[in-house]
Amino acid sequence: MSTPTPVSKHSTPTDQDRLDYIDQATFLSYRANGRVQVGMALWFYEGPVDLDGLRRFNENFGKGMVARYIERSPLPFGRHRWVAASGAPRPVDVAETPCPRSGLSDWLEERAQIPIDPERGPGWHLGVQPFTDGSTAVAIVLSHCLIDGSGSVVAFMDAVLGNERDLGYERPRSRTRLQAIRSDLRQTFRDLPEVRRTVKVAAKLARERRSEMTATPSTGGSASGDELVHVPFASAIIDLDHFDARAAELGGNGHSLVAAFATRLGVRMGRQRARDGAISLMVAINDRTSLEDTRANAMTFTTFTVDPESATTDLTELRGSIRTALRTARDQPDESFQLLPLTPFIPRRAVRHTAAMVLGELPVTCSNVGDVPDLVGRIDGVRQADYVICWGVEQNVKKRDIEQPGGLLVVTALRHNGKVTIGIVGYQVGAENTKAVLREHVQHTLHELGVTPTEIY
Repeated sequence: MSTPTPVSKHSTPTDQDRLDYIDQATFLSYRANGRVQVGMALWFYEGPVDLDGLRRFNENFGKGMVARYIERSPLPFGRHRWVAASGAPRPVDVAETPCPRSGLSDWLEERAQIPIDPERGPGWHLGVQPFTDGSTAVAIVLSHCLIDGSGSVVAFMDAVLGNERDLGYERPRSRTRLQAIRSDLRQTFRDLPEVRRTVKVAAKLARERRSEMTATPSTGGSASGDELVHVPFASAIIDLDHFDARAAELGGNGHSLVAAFATRLGVRMGRQRARDGAISLMVAINDRTSLEDTRANAMTFTTFTVDPESATTDLTELRGSIRTALRTARDQPDESFQLLPLTPFIPRRAVRHTAAMVLGELPVTCSNVGDVPDLVGRIDGVRQADYVICWGVEQNVKKRDIEQPGGLLVVTALRHNGKVTIGIVGYQVGAENTKAVLREHVQHTLHELGVTPTEIY
């Protein structure tokens, strides 16, 4: 949503192969409960694609920023490191039989659940599905432990252009155990001054946010047991001119209308705060400082409250709130993210509680990628996709892990080829969690805002 700004710790020459703290936190969360956060992108073509071009893209993509795995430290408190991915990338999965276009959503669900492993691979995979009407879908699914949305855009462009990156990482298991212990101990001692400062911040925040953390219980249903649950996702495609015109009518712009959609959808999915009826909107901010920034998750977040009643009639206040929140995030980063240097020292069982302190109460996450370069839409090297859409999808989600913090709602939007596309991932505690119900919520929310989609699925 904004120009990259340096608000979090970057790698330095002394620890260039070490995971940044937010990347370590993402990985430890995955290791703590087995829940896998993946990014999924869809390119949809009203016609065929060049399969040879896609295979070149797939091969090139495997020589870029995702050509790495995570190798854990032998120390329980050690920072993990990046190592070079070995072997050729997984071949493109091309469906042999076309299916009806109505099967697009089911195919995407199947792709989204193919296992991803940031330690041993595959860290990502690419699939193609032709449809009986002549259209074609191409979908990539990749681990959020390896790369985020802004990094993916850079990696997609590199792959289309054939650019290779030498990340300079060692091969897996290239250190003996003794060498690894010595190296990781030295790194831990280098990190200690920052860790000591962070402990003081943690104590302060624990006192200040105790009420927020206890005010985030599940709102119904059972949060016990290891039962796996399905977290549905949906999408909306909207004409860009229509979307921008409606935003202007409401006194806002494209960013504020996406935020209004996330806010009103949060109301429909029971994410209003009990004490004041507001929605806590958590906006992701791109923090990637250059094309050479190799952090997996180069982002920060800003959270602010929104009055959902005004979101359908006047976006002036919401537009101002977003502008203020982004400026504040640059000048005064959220103290919560100062806790990240403690990540290597947090026991796995405490990861969820730390996340609650960082994320706050029933947040609605909104990530606006903005305009996507045309190059990203031409991944076969020949044709421009009719539209591109992305989601932040979940794999292997246990019921207690998603219900204890009160469910989930993540909205991701981008602009490409004359369209605004919105990807929605949502789970409501105590409700029927199906893609049909989620689509209905999306349809009603867009109608509230006076926005007419060309397609919802």
